[in-house]
Amino acid sequence: MTTPVKTAMQQFINAYLTAAGKTGKKFPTVEFDPEWLSECQKDTVDTDGRVGWRPVEQRQHVDFNGLENALELQIHPDIKEYYGSFWSGSLEATCDEGHVSLIQLWNPQDFDRLIANLIGHALVKKRLKQSFTVFFANTEPDSEYFLSIDNETGAVLLEAPGLPPRKSVEACLSDFIKRLKPCLEPSGIH
Repeated sequence: MTTPVKTAMQQFINAYLTAAGKTGKKFPTVEFDPEWLSECQKDTVDTDGRVGWRPVEQRQHVDFNGLENALELQIHPDIKEYYGSFWSGSLEATCDEGHVSLIQLWNPQDFDRLIANLIGHALVKKRLKQSFTVFFANTEPDSEYFLSIDNETGAVLLEAPGLPPRKSVEACLSDFIKRLKPCLEPSGIH
């Protein structure tokens, strides 16, 4: 079953691939690590030790049951769909607010790392008596701000570690993704 978040991500990825093709650039590359493989790796290793990649649909979706049990709460369906749809490197985009880097999962081990980070994030939120959020995008590289999803409402929020959300950016994740424009160069959001 295709959900609004997965549909929005697929449309954004298609636009990203089209933009990369129009510039004549190959899709991004990463340093090849034989112990950090991904289904999204597409090319052979080049002479610089780098390998190309492009997003690929997850055949077996990542499972949030362990996190839900550990935190004793249900994870918002948009979060599950966002992280459970594709294997990919980070995807750069722009929107009215500025530049964002969409966090993606490279492989199942990356998902394990995400879960560990979310548990730590949840503990901080609980200690500060703040609602649980799940981060999904970074803003400018030298900023502490990141974009998250409110686990209760599904709203997209701009926040910084240890602080209440600064502002609501969009009512739902699919609407936010729909207004993203692919960007092949990293930058920043304010």
